[in-house]
Amino acid sequence: MTTKLLGAPTADYPDEVEMTVSRPSAADIDAAAQYFGFHLNAEERPGYLAAVEQTLASYDVVDALYEKFARPQVPERAYQFPQPADNPLGAWYVTTEITSGADGPLSGRSVAIKDNIAVAGIPMMNGSRALEGYLPGRDATVVERLLAAGATIAGKSVCEDLCCSGSSFTPASGPVRNPWDTDRETGGSSCGSAALVASGQVDLALGGDQGGSIRIPASLCGIVGHKPTHGLVPYTGAFPIERTVDHLGPMTRTVADAALLLTVLAGADGNDPRQCTEPVAVDYRAALTGDVTGLRVGILLEGFGWPGSPPAVDDAVRSAVQRFGEIGCSIGEVSVPWHLSALHILAVILTDGGTAQMLDGNGYGSGVKGRYDPELVAHFATQRVAKADELASTVKVAALTGHYGLHTLGGASYAKARNLIPRVSAAYDEALARYDVLAMPTVPGLANLLPQGGPRDVALIPRAMGKAFNTGPMDITGHPAISVPAGLVDGLPVGMMLVGKLFDDATVLRLADAFESLCGGFPVAPG
Repeated sequence: MTTKLLGAPTADYPDEVEMTVSRPSAADIDAAAQYFGFHLNAEERPGYLAAVEQTLASYDVVDALYEKFARPQVPERAYQFPQPADNPLGAWYVTTEITSGADGPLSGRSVAIKDNIAVAGIPMMNGSRALEGYLPGRDATVVERLLAAGATIAGKSVCEDLCCSGSSFTPASGPVRNPWDTDRETGGSSCGSAALVASGQVDLALGGDQGGSIRIPASLCGIVGHKPTHGLVPYTGAFPIERTVDHLGPMTRTVADAALLLTVLAGADGNDPRQCTEPVAVDYRAALTGDVTGLRVGILLEGFGWPGSPPAVDDAVRSAVQRFGEIGCSIGEVSVPWHLSALHILAVILTDGGTAQMLDGNGYGSGVKGRYDPELVAHFATQRVAKADELASTVKVAALTGHYGLHTLGGASYAKARNLIPRVSAAYDEALARYDVLAMPTVPGLANLLPQGGPRDVALIPRAMGKAFNTGPMDITGHPAISVPAGLVDGLPVGMMLVGKLFDDATVLRLADAFESLCGGFPVAPG
């Protein structure tokens, strides 16, 4: 069966296309009508079925046009799945060695790519059986920029199942272990990236952050993790959760490397709807002057004293903040009461929004401009149903809650949460009018022992979701935030988070770099 094109055919394109899109049955139309609450009588049903079939002819045309003009050709790139003996932390998903040969600022530097970010021709799993087997046809923008800067892509790092955990025990490939103590978690969801950088297996890594997933593992593994201002780094080619909170950013051993990596990654690409205001690319390395005299550091009171947080963690961060006084900064305390409620707002955004976009929308959803990944959408749409029982409990509880929030509550809670965000943002902006950065613990606690039980154990949900108290608010407001090591407690790393004004990532990095110099460098994981 063929469909006739309405326009005149070109020399290299026929005037008819084959039917490639499957057609619904009468039962399919009845199910759709029931979903929307339509009551179609027996006389109406055949007419609606015929009308739907006629409309789907346009889908055939789009299929043909896409195949002819837009489908990417998957490149052949060598890779291997590491053997357990070569992957003692469980941090690698696949290893490779991809380089453009370009001479640039990252020449000779190895980079691990979080496995929610597409590297063309290299398997992408996103920590989940729901995406296993997918082979991207395009590099993500950040990967293109790394290669253009001379970097060597060393492989894909393991992440939590669909990035829905702040621990490191939900990846379908197995838990990721902390190099400071291999019986402990790394934090998530960028768990593999943190472990690989902390153990020295790569120079640099990319992470993603929708609730703290760069900063939490950076804190628990004793490295640097920077969540840029929302929209500063293009997210194009990375698996989304909810586009208003999606971030990509650097994970490194030093602040100087984070600044270098951000310089390479930042700037508009014309394909990412998150970049609604075109960010200006900056040489963030030039900001690391070492001179922070006169900068004002505000201790965010609500960032301390969270239930279950060891007092020694709060004390370590307070002591670290006081050291800024040694290099000419002024230090004070500031209160932002909205900080105590902001995580609840993020929870609604991620739950309802993530269900609508990531699950019901098969990653990308609809309604915005930008570059989509139809091959990923089609693969995930099939696999997430076929492998639904194998998903982690964190994904399942988000899906069940989100379905209730969208269909029973009508999505009103999401709308309310979005309308509260300007108030939350304004509260932080008011504090940042008085101080150049706000300081607090990144994670109010230490790396926990990896739990007994598997990723589908519903009893472990609190273990996976309880670390974003301080990190989560910055994802809904978009403020830049960096985690740097503040010291050790019981032999385990503690992170200090510095939050800055929107698009003032340079000041956040400059202050973090000055702190690193003051410390004489950050501790390195044993072994």
